[in-house]
Amino acid sequence: MIIDTHQHFWKYNAQTHGWIDDKMKRIRKDFLPEDLEPILKENGVEGCIAVQADQTETENDFLLQLSEENDFIKGIIGWVNFRANNIEDRLAYYAAFQKIKGFRHVVQAEADPNFLLRKEFCNGIAKLEKYGFIYEILVFPHQLGAVLEFVRKFPNQKFVIDHIGKPYIEDGYIYGWMTMIKEIANFENVYCKLSGMITEADYVGWSYEQLEPYIEVILNVFGAKRLMFGSDWPVCLVAGEYLEVMNIAERAVSRLGENGKAAFWGENAVKFYNL
Repeated sequence: MIIDTHQHFWKYNAQTHGWIDDKMKRIRKDFLPEDLEPILKENGVEGCIAVQADQTETENDFLLQLSEENDFIKGIIGWVNFRANNIEDRLAYYAAFQKIKGFRHVVQAEADPNFLLRKEFCNGIAKLEKYGFIYEILVFPHQLGAVLEFVRKFPNQKFVIDHIGKPYIEDGYIYGWMTMIKEIANFENVYCKLSGMITEADYVGWSYEQLEPYIEVILNVFGAKRLMFGSDWPVCLVAGEYLEVMNIAERAVSRLGENGKAAFWGENAVKFYNL
């Protein structure tokens, strides 16, 4: 069984999706379930987790509607304003939707290096555990120091690191990222997605050998029980096809043994997201 734990849908809007720059123009269009479903079937993927790409509650409604119409969407990671005074009410509201598994904030875009640690944000995060919601961590390596403090504050909260913490693969920088990832991985409630690597490398000139040192770190510190597969489709398309991303993951986990590979490809996702 294969579950893709990280992909996106959107109806392209130049303002909403302003982060899609000229280098990424291939994905300046709509990407909807009818585009993804044949790709999943072709690659033997049973289902996926749809992750927010827009920081509005309208995005949650959009993804919920898609999930009602497409059973292969097994779960949703949405968005809420964790700093809002009514955060408990919003979480209680979304707890009624079985497909909503948790939430994410695009922290990588925040200018404040300690955004995750601010009191108002943490007050919201503290309420997730009550409802069994996941929080997905999307940051750049220079924000991993705050992530370490953040996960330490919430030892019972389920966290997952998106895109292995987005190391600076294109520049070949590894040691600062590696040091922090090792510390963060000491917390057993933190999982990691093996995803998003080719878009942190050179879009055109990347190779598996370029990714391998980062993959080795992640395999060593998270192990088979806390790693999950994610394609990052359609963002991955700026650097490679869906099958190429799967091939990277397959090569990466080839040494894990049958039980380890089964955990990575699907079992961990079923457990983590309560599918």
